[in-house]
Amino acid sequence: MNIQQIRNATIVVQYAGKKFLIDPFLAEKGTYPPFPNSVRQDQNNPLVSLPTSIEEIINVDAVIVTHLHLDHFDDAAKEALPKEIKMFVQNEEDAGEVKKAGFQNVEVLQEDTAFEGIRLIKTKGEHGRGEILKLAGLVCGIVFKHQDEKTLYVAGDTVWYEAIQDVIDTHKPEIIVVNGGDNQFLEGGSLVMGRDDIYEVHKAAPHAKIISVHMEAVNHWTLSREKLKSFAEEKGFSTSLSVPEDGESYTF
Repeated sequence: MNIQQIRNATIVVQYAGKKFLIDPFLAEKGTYPPFPNSVRQDQNNPLVSLPTSIEEIINVDAVIVTHLHLDHFDDAAKEALPKEIKMFVQNEEDAGEVKKAGFQNVEVLQEDTAFEGIRLIKTKGEHGRGEILKLAGLVCGIVFKHQDEKTLYVAGDTVWYEAIQDVIDTHKPEIIVVNGGDNQFLEGGSLVMGRDDIYEVHKAAPHAKIISVHMEAVNHWTLSREKLKSFAEEKGFSTSLSVPEDGESYTF
């Protein structure tokens, strides 16, 4: 298994001989206006450039879109990806939107989806807490399973809550990718995991390797890579946590 951080939540996962692109956000630096009502209103999104060419990024067997927010599936991705590529989405509503963008091979993830012998299990997520959830909408994560690989859990845009504990207890993932960055608007609280959420993941899966992505790429981030690494040192789980730079990859 190889996991490459591209930018934001965009990662490329090589798993059991197949390559998956997750949450493609492929626009050039500064293409979109800042997300409103949040910090860095003077900076357009994305804040940073892609670490490699789009051609290299999209050279995959399948794409998984956990939800349709701009920073997970943007116009640049819709233009660049071949329309016949296998696309996995979280529900029929998202499938309809992806088909409208011209994609012809769209499948809704279930709890028992299979792709080329790999099990893809859709998991729940909550994109914030309280009132903000209504605005943020539905999201999902994915567990990857194959007899020749460690179990991988890509949690998606979620905060820590009981369903994340349930996924960990049920599937016992050895590798967990979380969307850190503690992104938020000026009110409403965290939309994705912050440092305490990530610590809860570690406590729930103390032997798992955790990779924190979705950091420092869009204007409403509030947790830096350095702050997260310092926190992990302080709490004693830095050996379990990786915080990749864009372009960095890990093999397991």
